[in-house]
Amino acid sequence: MMIYDYSVQDAQGNSIPLSRYKGKVLLIVNTATACGFTPQYKELEELYEQYHDKGFEIIDVPCNQFGEQAPGTDAEIHAFCTLRYNTKFPQMKKSDVNGEHALPLFSYLKSQKSFEGFGEGKMAEMMDGFIQKIDSDYKNNPEIKWNFTKFLVDRGGAVVARFEPTAPMSDVAARIASCMEG
Repeated sequence: MMIYDYSVQDAQGNSIPLSRYKGKVLLIVNTATACGFTPQYKELEELYEQYHDKGFEIIDVPCNQFGEQAPGTDAEIHAFCTLRYNTKFPQMKKSDVNGEHALPLFSYLKSQKSFEGFGEGKMAEMMDGFIQKIDSDYKNNPEIKWNFTKFLVDRGGAVVARFEPTAPMSDVAARIASCMEG
């Protein structure tokens, strides 16, 4: 299987095959509207506006599995994002990214890029301590740890990077830029 063999549902329940994005750089992210990382929507939208016309897409999958921080219906989530952050990238149906009901796409993404840590700094240390209380073995499994985990897919369909929510958005932007050039 490869990335283009998967589909996701949009907020209206329509099946969106990822094959429609062949040749594009994709950033696939699980999001939440009531999370400390929610302001990343602003930077995601800036990246989308900067690169969309050059073949960049964001696949936004709201997820309520982490602290129930994506409350509301798909329509309410969409309204929040467009009104608060003026997002223009497509939002998909609220879905699970871990567990028995996880979207097959996220199972695939996790098989391609496992968890490599939260990085350095105060926020990373805080997340380490917090997630340790939820999953004592979290460092040794590929599961999504929290909202705003991002997977970068190059134009050839290869999953080239996984960014935890604590990764500086400047690192995400730099890696997107290198994929756009390649």
